[in-house]
Amino acid sequence: MDRKIRIAIPLIAMAIIWMLPTPEGLTVHAMRFFGIFVAVILALILEPLPNAAVGLIGCVTASALQLVPLAERNIAAMAKAAKEGTAFVEVTMSKALLGPSLGWSLSGFVDATVWLIFVAFMFAMGYEKTGLGKRIALMLIKALGGRALGLGYAAALSDGSLAPFMPSNTARSAGTVYPVVKNIPPMYGSLPEKDARKIGAYLMWVCIATTCVTSSMFFTGVAPNPLALSLIKSAPGVTDPAAVDISWMTWFWCMLPAGAILFLMVPILTYVIYPPTQKLFPETPKWAAGELEKLGPITGKEIGMLAMALIALTLWIFGSDYLNATQVAMVVLCLMLMANIINWEDVVSNKSAWNTLAWFATLVAMASGLARVGFLKWLSGIFAAYLAGSTPFVILFGLLVLFYFTHYFFASLTAHVTALMPVLLATGVAAGLDVRLLGMVLAGSIGIMGIMTPYGTGPSPIYYNCGYIERKTFWIFGSLYGFIFFVVYAVFAMTWFPIALKM
Repeated sequence: MDRKIRIAIPLIAMAIIWMLPTPEGLTVHAMRFFGIFVAVILALILEPLPNAAVGLIGCVTASALQLVPLAERNIAAMAKAAKEGTAFVEVTMSKALLGPSLGWSLSGFVDATVWLIFVAFMFAMGYEKTGLGKRIALMLIKALGGRALGLGYAAALSDGSLAPFMPSNTARSAGTVYPVVKNIPPMYGSLPEKDARKIGAYLMWVCIATTCVTSSMFFTGVAPNPLALSLIKSAPGVTDPAAVDISWMTWFWCMLPAGAILFLMVPILTYVIYPPTQKLFPETPKWAAGELEKLGPITGKEIGMLAMALIALTLWIFGSDYLNATQVAMVVLCLMLMANIINWEDVVSNKSAWNTLAWFATLVAMASGLARVGFLKWLSGIFAAYLAGSTPFVILFGLLVLFYFTHYFFASLTAHVTALMPVLLATGVAAGLDVRLLGMVLAGSIGIMGIMTPYGTGPSPIYYNCGYIERKTFWIFGSLYGFIFFVVYAVFAMTWFPIALKM
């Protein structure tokens, strides 16, 4: 699609929404902010500009137009003015009522979860720069790679060992695991154009399916997970964000049963329904041993990086009463700098990390703006009226189904979370659901839903375009595994999560 068209579509959508009559119970300012929000989501999907630039433009536009009030009392005042029939321009355009929107537009940059995502990119850099991530993958292949199923589990464990510390599944799977695994099929004549099913197709599907599972297993497994937590804390009706906080360990306990089942299931399920035609690979362990020999003995920096990872994991598990997840990440980042595992030049030159920081900070602000202008309260009231009379179980399950399967329409987990999660959280709260339970049920599904389409999560295009898996097969398996993942996840989300969140 031509770039000019990709720019025009979000702008046209915004203009149409601005020209529509303002529904009863909603202010003109809220309607206009919603138009900007829709334009931002469409632009994130169509990508006429870098995602961070799209978020920045949305925030600046809403701020310049003074659309976002600072406090609940501002929203109440506007609603009262609208109800009394007072001219909107005369009453609500005053700065005293709307407040300095600039403060709102920059609010995402002080959000703790945004900085957690940023620091986790530094962890990923540490794995890459020291070579520890590659060494771990090669060691697992050397130990397990003599058989096809063993290779599958070696690839899965390579991803799983990195997932707690690398919030980018693109960097983890496409950037670390794939470059190692892709060398194995050609050793046995398994190429995209010839004998792909010998081992290449099996390995590639295991890699993409596993990274979707590990993205959900850990709070730090994929960047939208912390973003979701930020949205939970800013959901309508939440007066004390600390009361609905979900720690790294709480997330892990919630996801452990479903995550462990899916993680162990992926290699063997794929082995059964999409089996490699060759079962034994005696040369693979030798190749891995040779690659390890080229790397040489483990270095001091690799040992240091491993120590940093263990410190972070220990503090996330046992130190939550003293330090939150972001503080732990910041402490470990400082230790990494002091130990020269990475240097300051590495930090300031990491474009991906800074780009993600700007992107997520603006998305957090845009999502919070929907609540501040009163749009979520209005929309959730409408949805809640339709849900009236349904049991909490039915409502919770229905919202999960809606959130999960609408991912077919999104090419980005982040865009999906930003667009739908605030609305579904507000709807659930209006229907009487516990926001912490609802938030965890929705957030836990973010990673696994990425398996459904070739564009569903960051690494998907790498495996889709590698040539080993037929495109029709990729779509069929995406739907099949997507359904299987959902069933296993939903069983535990509806039964285990309420218990785990009280532990």
